[in-house]
Amino acid sequence: MNESSSPSSSSNPPVPAKLIVRTYQPADQADVTRLYTDGLLEGQIAANDTGADIENITQAYLNDPASHFWVVEGEGQEGVLLGMIGVAREAEHTAEIRRLRVDKRYPQELIGGILIETALTHCKRVGYLKIVLDTRFRRDTVLGLFERFGFQHNRTRSHQDKDLLEFYLDLYRGPKKDRE
Repeated sequence: MNESSSPSSSSNPPVPAKLIVRTYQPADQADVTRLYTDGLLEGQIAANDTGADIENITQAYLNDPASHFWVVEGEGQEGVLLGMIGVAREAEHTAEIRRLRVDKRYPQELIGGILIETALTHCKRVGYLKIVLDTRFRRDTVLGLFERFGFQHNRTRSHQDKDLLEFYLDLYRGPKKDRE
């Protein structure tokens, strides 16, 4: 997700009453590229990130039924993307959540939560047993959002003086609160 939190400035557009999550379409490419670029930490692509999937979403996410890419827009604001998320096959029973981005003018936790819920529903339907994700952001909103859905912090790696936080969720075990 984007590094800056949603400002409460009156210059921000209002949150649409209804948010629509749908499959990426080629006409979304400009907004997807904007969300991706706006979400880069300090405006720079990580050394291990080519961004090639953003340039080839159909090939990277839509040709494999176990993968997918969604965007969210507000009702009445068709064609203006507020966020995006992708799921890619990592291994036979493991998915990776990728490219979670929310336009910084909108509530990160609200829209991010809707996108994560969409991705998790897909992962369960496809039959994944484990989901992994990573983030370079150390923000309470992002960490709280991942924890809300049961993700566990696995490890932190330093890369180019930035911390990369890795998380996982075991779908076959159920949420931690249900096991206690």
